[in-house]
Amino acid sequence: MTTGPFLYDDDPAPLHTGTPRRRHGLLLALFAGTVLVALGMVAALYLVRGTPGEQAREVVGVFLAALEQDDTETAYGLLCEVERARLAPDEVAGEYEGAAPGEIVGTEKAEVDGGAVQAVRVRWDDGAESEFVVLSESGPHVCGTSQG
Repeated sequence: MTTGPFLYDDDPAPLHTGTPRRRHGLLLALFAGTVLVALGMVAALYLVRGTPGEQAREVVGVFLAALEQDDTETAYGLLCEVERARLAPDEVAGEYEGAAPGEIVGTEKAEVDGGAVQAVRVRWDDGAESEFVVLSESGPHVCGTSQG
């Protein structure tokens, strides 16, 4: 048997000798903070981007302005993928433009094919009305019209 100072004891002392403390308050505070940050992000989206109705009015306004200026490329870029596949850029004005200029008179939430969309009513210079369907696919896009 060897004698002398040993580097390690034969029986190491237990690392946690005290009574465990409960940290429920810290966990609840972290959870509540996470929920508040998430709600703040949603509120910030509405402040920065606007409501879906405001976004729909804006995209239809830009779309109508592009048609009035004969800027078919810009109007074509504001169409949804289905409409871009269906129409060529030079066909957009004939399909969507009424008796210019058009004025946006209302927006309402609607449902088309089981999906939520925004329906934007436009009154043309001759008194006729159209309803533009605005779909959100990576941002709002015009995705069809119907004569009222």
